[in-house]
Amino acid sequence: MTASNQIDASTARQGNTVGRVGVVGLGVMGHAIATRLQRELGGLAVTDLRRDAADELVAQGATFYGTAATIAAHCDIVVLSLNTAEIVEQVVFGEQGVLAGWTSDRDGLIIDMSSIAPDRTRDFAERVAEQRVHWVDSPLSGGAPGALAGRLSLMVGGDDASVGRATAVLDHLAARVTHVGPSGAGQFVKLINQILVGIGFSALAEISALTRAARLDPKAVLSSLTGGRADSALFQEFFLKFAAADLTPTGNIANMVKDLGTAAAAAHSEDLVLPLTELVLAQNQELVDQGLGRGDNANLMRLYGQVE
Repeated sequence: MTASNQIDASTARQGNTVGRVGVVGLGVMGHAIATRLQRELGGLAVTDLRRDAADELVAQGATFYGTAATIAAHCDIVVLSLNTAEIVEQVVFGEQGVLAGWTSDRDGLIIDMSSIAPDRTRDFAERVAEQRVHWVDSPLSGGAPGALAGRLSLMVGGDDASVGRATAVLDHLAARVTHVGPSGAGQFVKLINQILVGIGFSALAEISALTRAARLDPKAVLSSLTGGRADSALFQEFFLKFAAADLTPTGNIANMVKDLGTAAAAAHSEDLVLPLTELVLAQNQELVDQGLGRGDNANLMRLYGQVE
């Protein structure tokens, strides 16, 4: 397998010949990933700081373990779904972390499905390699519904052999798995995805505000632009939501700030400035400063006075 090699997960899915799999982190995304893997592979091991986060999975046949080290002691592959690089570092390298559970004769593999900075990913991959453990970064697009349906798009970084091994797990979660390069490359592509989504949300807020100000029918606007150059999956999924100033949670502002901030920092490390990214980051940061970090991305409509 080489970089930029696409793997169509609709082709023959493999049986569980990869050994036992564990999942660390059972937030919204991690729980969906674990649910799908338990359904597809069975015998899953799971852990989270919140014991009750695993109750539904245990009822489905998964086994709960108290620490990441214990997960690793019982598993060959550990999947991470965590919020920040700091948490990933603690879970992997901490006293009760993944590495503490793998002995030197184990050929362990970590698949990190978190969204973290590329430079941190490269550092983690180098550090685990010293203990004969392999690292694959596999951030995702498609959210929890995509994971549950096995329809995620995954952008994967790592060496060919490790990515090939990881694919036996990942193709149970994804419709598209693309090996984009060495460690950290998957995280860079994820940042590109988040830049497109973040700028797209701000554009949707702006056109939604104009639609409302002109007293246009949002459904008519949607229909008239469908199939044209302005059409997109983001437009189809979120335009009516933004136009209605519907704040039903589907994502949150704080995560967008985290991802766009990471993207801006990564660009700076490459001596590049991304002015649109930084403008949209500032818009989202304004909402966080107002205490709306946990609110839905449609809160961007507040910037146009469109939320009562």
